[in-house]
Amino acid sequence: MEYDTFTAGVGPGGLRTKNDIRVLLCYLLASVGAPLPQEDILSILQEYDLANYFEIMDTLSDLQSKGLIQASQEFPGCVTTTQQGREVARQLDVTLPISIREKTVGAAMNLLARAKREQENRVEIKKNEKGYSVTCHVSDGEMDLLAFTLYAPDRYQANQIKKNFHRNPEIVYRAVLAAVTGSRDLAADALRRITS
Repeated sequence: MEYDTFTAGVGPGGLRTKNDIRVLLCYLLASVGAPLPQEDILSILQEYDLANYFEIMDTLSDLQSKGLIQASQEFPGCVTTTQQGREVARQLDVTLPISIREKTVGAAMNLLARAKREQENRVEIKKNEKGYSVTCHVSDGEMDLLAFTLYAPDRYQANQIKKNFHRNPEIVYRAVLAAVTGSRDLAADALRRITS
């Protein structure tokens, strides 16, 4: 098979033809069914060494000029597939190895879930005279269920609190609820979730 792309950064089993990259990008956007930031698309494909950075960027531009994907009106900086792009994905997705399809869509779904979690469960970092105040909000999407503020001596630790909180705000909520209600069952459940 003749390869027609740059292969720097492409791992074993990665995509080495422009057509495969086109099909994968259409498949990814069609499967997710939501606009994705171009940076996230790059991150997903590079995380698994599936395609060269420059080839991904060139293909995204090419797909837009051909009307297979388009910039999202609702979410600036994001792209989504068009009907024509969905049709290409449906007809040609079998040309891609299933492992590549599954990895790519799985990574995209994880990114979308993380973005939703971060949007619903806000973290505010404010500098004060002694360091930083980090206020975390646990929400059910409609209202705050819990809000608390922690002290961090420097920006690095404030960002670590934010990052760790966003990993699983539900566990934080369960642990606090267990502590204030004295429920051993809730405490055991929260500890089990932390260690699993």
